[in-house]
Amino acid sequence: QVQLVESGGGLVQAGGSLRLSCAASGSILGINAMAWYRQAPGKQRELVAVITSGGSTDYADSVKGRFTISRDNAKNTVYLQMNSLKPEDTAVYYCNAQGVFTLRGKRDYWGQGTQVTVSS
Repeated sequence: QVQLVESGGGLVQAGGSLRLSCAASGSILGINAMAWYRQAPGKQRELVAVITSGGSTDYADSVKGRFTISRDNAKNTVYLQMNSLKPEDTAVYYCNAQGVFTLRGKRDYWGQGTQVTVSS
């Protein structure tokens, strides 16, 4: 069974920084891409950033230049460095592992979510 465990959320003032981590555990043979999504109250879940196994990245326009996604393939861990945080970044942030290969096949997994609150 594959599990994604997130950490690093919390309360921060506007302009501050936070670093989220997400570690995938289990009998994992490989992961195609890892991503961070977020969902604010009353809004749909949206993609924040994604990184492939080769290191290619993409970001939502709203976070470009402020957030950086990275991953450690050996540890099956993805990070999200969030700088210059704004109140509108407040949301529950979810880790997503896309194309996780195990002996049972391939599927996607989600973490449980971690709350990020940015005060003005």
